[in-house]
Amino acid sequence: MLRTTAATVRTLILVPLFFVVTLCLAFFIVVSTAVRSEAASFDRLLTFWSKLFLRIPPVTHEVTGLDLVDPSKRYIVVANHLSMFDIPLLIASLPINGRFLAKREVFGIPLVGQAMRAIGVIEVSRGDGASSRQAVKKGVILAAERGYSLLIFPEGTRGDGEVFLPFKKGAFRIAIDSGLPILPVVITGTDRISKPGSKLFFPGRAALHILDPIDTSSFTNKDNLTTLTKSVQASMLATYQKADG
Repeated sequence: MLRTTAATVRTLILVPLFFVVTLCLAFFIVVSTAVRSEAASFDRLLTFWSKLFLRIPPVTHEVTGLDLVDPSKRYIVVANHLSMFDIPLLIASLPINGRFLAKREVFGIPLVGQAMRAIGVIEVSRGDGASSRQAVKKGVILAAERGYSLLIFPEGTRGDGEVFLPFKKGAFRIAIDSGLPILPVVITGTDRISKPGSKLFFPGRAALHILDPIDTSSFTNKDNLTTLTKSVQASMLATYQKADG
C-alpha cells in the first residue's frame, strides 16, 4: 500500500514536470534547427532527456557486455520490448548515438513531433505497411547520413514479460541491406517499473545484457533472413530467461 502511494505521488508530480521539460527541450531543438540544421549536436540533449526520464520512478540499472560495443561503429540494435522505459534505457546506456522508431500519433504532439523529426526519429504508422516501409527507408538513409545507429524492437510492440512475441524480419532486413552489424540487447526489469495496464511508475532495477554483435556483411535476404531472425530471437530469449528467471 505504501509503495503504491509513493508511486502515485511521484508519478502525479514528476510526470507533468518532465513533460514541461520535454516541451522546453523540443522548443530549443525546433528553434535551433531553424537556424542551423545540425541534428548531431542534439545527441547530448537526447541522453539528458533519457536519464531524466529514468529518474522519475526512479530506475537503477546495470549493463553487461559494454566491452562488446565499438563506439566508432554503427549498429542495428535489436532489443526486446517491455515498457516505455526501454528506449531511454538504451539511449542512456549504450555508447553509441542511436535513433528509434516511434508511432505516428506521437508526432502529433505540438513541438515534440517537430523536434523528433529534426533529430532523426523515424515515424511509422501501424496498419499502413507500405507507408511505414517507405518512412523507415527514408529514416535509414537519414541515419546513415548522420552516422546514427538504429534502435529497433523486432517484436513490434510490448511483450508481457513472460515470453517474447515473434520477431518481425524488418530490423534484420535493414541490417542485411545496409551491411551493418546487428547488436542484440536483452532488457530485463522494466516491465516491473511500468506495469501493463497501470499508469503508475514504480521504483525498480533494470538491466541491459549486450550479446555478441553479428556481422551481416556476407548475408543475403534470400539465404539468411529467416534463419538470422530466428537464431537471434532464440539467443536473446535464452539470455532473458536466464537473467530474469
